[in-house]
Amino acid sequence: MIRALVLTLVASVLLAACVNGGAGKMADGALYGQALPPPDATRAVVGAEEYRVGPMDTLDVSVYQAPDVSRIVQVDAAGQIGMPIIGAVPVAGKTVNEIRDELTVRLKARYLRSPEVTVSVKEFASQKVTVDGSVGQPGVYPLIGKTTLIQAVAMARGVNREANEKKVAIFRMVNSQRMVAVYDLNEIRTGKLADPQIYANDVVFVDRSGGKTMWRDVISAVPLIGMFVPVL
Repeated sequence: MIRALVLTLVASVLLAACVNGGAGKMADGALYGQALPPPDATRAVVGAEEYRVGPMDTLDVSVYQAPDVSRIVQVDAAGQIGMPIIGAVPVAGKTVNEIRDELTVRLKARYLRSPEVTVSVKEFASQKVTVDGSVGQPGVYPLIGKTTLIQAVAMARGVNREANEKKVAIFRMVNSQRMVAVYDLNEIRTGKLADPQIYANDVVFVDRSGGKTMWRDVISAVPLIGMFVPVL
């Protein structure tokens, strides 16, 4: 499943290169000399307080001196949680502080005079990054708070012996357009290049050293580290 997704992205980049005059030429509308920008706002995930809850996330709701109301709940596919007394509460797309305020208002109206509510995310299930290629354990990993490229690769147990650390790509949706940029992990580790932030739904792909592969052609379409092109 992961491999099929990445191969689709690779094929899309090759198509973009061909349509715009071949490898080494940027697609129309590409921004030159700039790092890969943040994704669409609805896809981004930052610090825990700014994190916007999504379906299948698990929340820990605690109401002071009301153990019968406090509970751990999972957000359903419709983006709601079920709470005693007050019933279903829409939470998808809201921060934990916004959910706390909503629960406080509803509990005050139906149950408690001055409820003290705290809400935290126990499990981040809706915000994930895919890490594939020459890494120890390719897979889909949850994003908890701010995560960088180096950290995302580490979650996949680092690069393996076949990795080409100078060719690591990030695929991302920006303004409803899929984009790709290439980075050098060694340059990041030595402080010569900033460690880019990873956002929800990004795909990180670590190239393999040696041999002629489809990925070589993809890299040639993105010749400079930190630059990006649209994927048609």
